[in-house]
Order: sequence, then structure tokens, then C-alpha cells
Amino acid sequence: MRNRARKNYVIYVLMLLLFGGLIYVAIEEGDRFSHYAVNAQNMVQGNPFTMFLQFIQDNLHHPLTTLLIQIIAVLLMVRLFGYLFSLIGQPGVIGEIVAGIVLGPSVLGFFFPDAFHFLFPAHSLTNLELLSQVGLILFMFVIGMELDFSVLKNKINETLVISHAGILVPFFLGILSSYWVYEEYAAAQTRFLPFALFIGISMSITAFPVLARIIQERNMTKTPLGTLTIASAANDDVTAWCLLAVVIAISKAGSFASALYSVGLAVVYIAVMFLVVRPFLKKVGEVYANREAINKTFVAFILLILIISSLRSGCILLVTIFMIASLS
Repeated sequence: MRNRARKNYVIYVLMLLLFGGLIYVAIEEGDRFSHYAVNAQNMVQGNPFTMFLQFIQDNLHHPLTTLLIQIIAVLLMVRLFGYLFSLIGQPGVIGEIVAGIVLGPSVLGFFFPDAFHFLFPAHSLTNLELLSQVGLILFMFVIGMELDFSVLKNKINETLVISHAGILVPFFLGILSSYWVYEEYAAAQTRFLPFALFIGISMSITAFPVLARIIQERNMTKTPLGTLTIASAANDDVTAWCLLAVVIAISKAGSFASALYSVGLAVVYIAVMFLVVRPFLKKVGEVYANREAINKTFVAFILLILIISSLRSGCILLVTIFMIASLS
């Protein structure tokens, strides 16, 4: 055994010497054909440590390095604030929201502007936003998988009443409050109708990911109350986003008819999810139900449908409808 190991080491050393020598000869011979004149201005001046610092500084400005530093900072802050808020009996997601405020321009950017611009330069925010949206898609996918849609079969009317009541009351209060702010902030830019409708809709939209996180942290996802809450919030947001499309169409074109295209497309999308995608995935699920390992093709197919659904929906919240329809 020792002789065999010794033989391997000898072969390894001989290969290093042989190919190292060949590489050196190739470089020396190839350098004869070079006509490149070394420009002293393009070379880094200074001692080796200065050159090392310059190398580190250049790497810190790379988009991937910036994104990784941002992820580290965000993870540390959200875990810290999530833990602190859990000590006072609040959901961890509330602490994560506060952590976002602390890392944003309101706190870090106000008190330490240099650190804020170093950590979140303007050109890097697009990458961070894209990553956050992908994470939101996957999170809503997990929430949809944990929902028990069979619990809602006898409670459809309740979800509609709860969700629409959750829209009407803040919608009315939003329109009412627009009387006091319209003249000062928007009278010179737009008419009162689209402004009042926009304020009402903005008050009616539920922070669906926040609600889903609270339900998940309380281990209520598979309970009747948690399922009813998630479904009501999904109905709330679908209705509110359709109304928002109407408001935008009215404010831009002054016509209600132009908004019907967006609403109609949303209805077609939901119908396809329930009538086509859901039965198909149910059949596929039956095929793989008794298998211990799901192959890569099946996983890729599920992710493909998820991405297409997210691309169609435009707003990530409609992905929840797809999950409720297809995975129940």
C-alpha cells in the first residue's frame, strides 16, 4: 500500500515538472511574436499590499459581490429584528419590515448616507428587486402547497363576503379621506375621480405576503381559520387589482372600456387555471403519488408552469390563485 502511494507521488511530481517545463517553453517562445508595448500608466503603482487593496476594491464594485453583500446585510438585520420582535410577542415578519425601514433611506440613508450608498448603490437596486420578486414567487408557491382547499368548498360564500367587506370599508374611507388631501396635493395634476378611486384602492389592497407569513409563523396554514383567511385575502387582492386596472385606465384614457381588457384577461387566466391546469396537475400528481423520488423533469415542469403563471399575472399575488387551484 505504501509502495503504491509512493509511486503515485512520484508520478505526480514528474507530471508537474514535465508539463510545467513545457508551459514555460511555450510562453517564452510565444512571447517572441508579441508586439505589445507595456504602458506604465496602465500599471498599478505601489507596493504589493497597495496592489492587493486595489484588487479588493475593484472586486467590491462587481455586481455579484455587491448583491452578496446586500444579501448578507439583509439576512443579518431581518433575523436580528425578527428575534427582537418575537421577544415582545409580535410576528417575526413585523420585525423584518422594521429591518427594511432601518436599512432604507429613512434611517441608514439619513444618518449614515455614505454607508447607505456603499451598501445600496443606485445601479444595484434592480438586481436586488429581481431577486426579491423571485423569492416572493417561491414563497407564495410554498404557501399554496400548504393550503387545504377542500376546507373551503363549503365556505366559498364566506370568503367572498369577508374579502369584499374588507375592500368596501377601507375603499369608502379612502375616498372620504381624499376630500381633505385632493386640493393640496393633486388638484393641479389630475381630476378628482381617478385620484379618489386610487386612494380608495390603495387602502383596500391587502399585504398578502405579510399576512401569509403571519399565518405560517402561527402554524395556522392547514387550519380552517388560516385557510379561510388566506383564501379571503386572495379574493380581496384579485378584486382590488382588477379595480386598480380600472382606475389606471380611467386616469389615462378617461374610459372604462379600456380596463375591460385587463379584467377579461384576468378572468380567462383564472378559468384556465381551474379548468385546464388543475385537472392536468391532478392527473400528474396521481402518477407520481406512489413514487419515492420525483424526477427532474416533473420538478422542471412544475417550475415552468409557475414561472409562466407569474409572467402572465404581472402581479405576484395572482400566483396564489394558481397554487390554490392546481395543488388542491
